[in-house]
Amino acid sequence: MAGHSKWANIQHRKGRQDARRGKLWTKIIREITVAAREGGPDPDSNPRLRLASEKAAAANMPKDNVTRAIQRGAGGTDGANFEEIRFEGYGIGGAAVIVDCMTDNRQRTVSDVRHAFSKHGGNLGIDGSVVFQFQHCGQFLFAPGADEDKIMEVGLEAGADDVMTDEEGLIEVVCTPSNYAAVKHAFTDAGLEPEVSDVIMKALSETELDGEDAQKMQKMLDALEGLDDVQEVYTTAVMDETE
Repeated sequence: MAGHSKWANIQHRKGRQDARRGKLWTKIIREITVAAREGGPDPDSNPRLRLASEKAAAANMPKDNVTRAIQRGAGGTDGANFEEIRFEGYGIGGAAVIVDCMTDNRQRTVSDVRHAFSKHGGNLGIDGSVVFQFQHCGQFLFAPGADEDKIMEVGLEAGADDVMTDEEGLIEVVCTPSNYAAVKHAFTDAGLEPEVSDVIMKALSETELDGEDAQKMQKMLDALEGLDDVQEVYTTAVMDETE
């Protein structure tokens, strides 16, 4: 995979997210609101809310914002009417794309997502058209040079399913969504802090893109991620460093 550095792509993505901190807070508030509405206001008994609250802390969101979002969701009022929609489609080179949204206006969201796909050379698919190419799982990524033996020992003991290291030394740990919190807390207790950790849709295969195709794909992903109603975008595309 010469030129397709997973570690470089992770750093690039984190940089784009940091630049969009205001939008990130909006995404997290929506996630907290819906999580509290569906599973209750207590993070100890609501794993989804606990994860969203941890994301808020990592994004340096004020605690008052988190509390208000939980209250809105648990009370079912003032902004708690968001619904979740998942879109599936294809990008450049047939790369699979999943777009998870939260919206209070389904018609607007469908129109915006469809436009972002078509404008940038992709096309929206039907439900089930690409989701089989992804695995719903917890993922932890550790930078090259991290203590692989310790990560493996702690992760597997806490319930992780697999620990993998690529040619760059990037260490990836995956687990079931239900074991995510236990694995995360085990790493924290052991003093092991991943660069990235989340419950995601992990691509089971990769679609490698270079040059102009990579640039076009990145523009499409940026357009999708820039939509107000979009929470997460997942893709099988792996791109070289074009920027």
